[in-house]
Amino acid sequence: MRLAKIRDHLLAMPGSVETQPFGPEVLVFKVANKMFALVGWKNDPLTINLKADPDEAIEQRERHAGINPGYHMNKQHWNTVTLDGALDDEFVFEMVQTSYDMILDSLPKKKRAEFDAQMDA
Repeated sequence: MRLAKIRDHLLAMPGSVETQPFGPEVLVFKVANKMFALVGWKNDPLTINLKADPDEAIEQRERHAGINPGYHMNKQHWNTVTLDGALDDEFVFEMVQTSYDMILDSLPKKKRAEFDAQMDA
């Protein structure tokens, strides 16, 4: 998958913001000021770190050689996914959606209500 395709998909998520808090080599995508994806855009091949349910993370790693414990992340909750074309784009987009949803679901009720109100405005 090319950088433009994954970047466009990440930025299309409601409320998504791109930042570079760790330097220019990593694009960090946040929703409600919390990370849901990190793209190693200088890596060859391209990589993306995504949040995952711990049980699903282990299962994904066992099934796919291109999915590994999150690099520089909590390895129980994050996967690093290699975007070299071995994984179907739709599968990657499903993992992105899961990561995004997990972040939103973790927000306190008040912050989630504020986020929802901003998205409805």
